Amino acid sequence: MTVQTLSPRAQRTYRALVDAGLELLAERPIDALAIDEIVARAGVAKGSFFNHFADKPAFGRAIGAEIRAELEQRIGAANADVADPIARLAGGMRTGLAFALDEPRKTAIMIRNAGNSTLRDQPLNQGVAADMNAAVATGRLRAEARASGVRFWLGLCQVLMANAVERRIDRAEGAVRLQEMLVLALTGLGLPAQDAATYASASADLLRLGR
Repeated sequence: MTVQTLSPRAQRTYRALVDAGLELLAERPIDALAIDEIVARAGVAKGSFFNHFADKPAFGRAIGAEIRAELEQRIGAANADVADPIARLAGGMRTGLAFALDEPRKTAIMIRNAGNSTLRDQPLNQGVAADMNAAVATGRLRAEARASGVRFWLGLCQVLMANAVERRIDRAEGAVRLQEMLVLALTGLGLPAQDAATYASASADLLRLGR
């Protein structure tokens, strides 16, 4: 059953629990929270928690997935008019870093509750997988990227985002780190160094412009 198929009352309860989780998980990890604390913050009965979530880890994963879906929507919007698969990959990393700069608390929650987030067949990773396959098909990336490129790329994106939150960097410093990371990531996938530098520079410029 999805949230959309719940009754209006159940949807309100679910939303109250998730909103409470977003507040509490910004302060402490899921293991440091009690279910009683979550339902008290949400203003719902304890039994309502178990109507929606099997346990605390499932609750944390659901919140992490919701934040990640928000990030994926931003990436989709940023790449809406971009056809080049390598530019789309760069755009995804740039948007992820921008999200971390703009939403550090949500980013921290997402990273802490990122269950199965780097699996190739994870629904939210289908865009990255499609772009990776398309870039390999053109011969611009090495063949190994078809099987392991998604894990490689998403791992680097997560590290970049986590570092931005931990170090509390600003957008100017973020642009420098994005440019360096993209050069390393794209050359690691097999793109020639000069091409990688071009994509990295363009993406860093967009981040500086707030895009």
